Amino acid sequence: MAWTREQMAARAARELQDGFYVNLGIGIPTLVANYIPENMDIRLQSENGMLGMGPFPFEGEEDPDLINAGKQTITSLPETSFFSSSESFSMIRGGHIDLSILGAMQVAENGDLANWMIPGKMVKGMGGAMDLVAGVKRVVVVMEHEAKGTPKLLKECTLPLTGKRVADMVITDLGVFTLTRHGEPKMVLTELADGVTLDEITAKTEARFTVALEKEGASHA
Repeated sequence: MAWTREQMAARAARELQDGFYVNLGIGIPTLVANYIPENMDIRLQSENGMLGMGPFPFEGEEDPDLINAGKQTITSLPETSFFSSSESFSMIRGGHIDLSILGAMQVAENGDLANWMIPGKMVKGMGGAMDLVAGVKRVVVVMEHEAKGTPKLLKECTLPLTGKRVADMVITDLGVFTLTRHGEPKMVLTELADGVTLDEITAKTEARFTVALEKEGASHA
C-alpha cells in the first residue's frame, strides 16, 4: 500500500498555516489547492504574475488568458492581483513567500534538490524553481518514492542541482521525511503511509536516515 497522489497532496496541505503566501509547483503540488481548509486564509502565488489564485475552472468555463506558471487554466478571486513577472520574482527573491511545494526527480540526504532537467532530454527552460528554492522561507517536496524501481531519495543527487541544501521536508507515496538545512545534515523519517513498513521504505531508499515515527503505519492524509 502507498498514498495516492491525492493523499500526498492532502498531507502536504497540513504544512499550510493561516496567512501564508504559497507557491505550488506543477504536478502533484497543484492538487494541494483542493485541500486548503475553508477557514484558512492562503494566498497562492504564481511566477507569471498572479497572487490569489482561485480553484481550477469547470469544463467549458476555462479562460485561456488566465493561466498559472504551469500553463494550466485557473480562476481568479475578488482579491486577486496581477503584476509583471519581474515583480513576481522580486516577491520570491525578496523572501516574501512563506512556503513552496514542488516536485522533484531527486533529493539527497543533505537536502540537495534536482528537479529542472535530465541531461540528453529537451529542456524548455529552468523555470522559476531555482529562485523558489533559494528565496522562499520553507521548501516541501512532494514526489513518488521511486522512478521505475530506482530510488529518488539518494546519498547524492546525480542530476543537475536546482539548489543545495534547500529541502525542508519530503513527502512521498511511502512516507514523510524532514531534513535539516543548517548545521549537521540529517534526514529523519517521521511518518509512514498506510500499510508501508519500515523495512519496505528502507529497501527503497538509498539515502541514510534516522527514524522518529509519530505513529507507525498511520495515515495522516
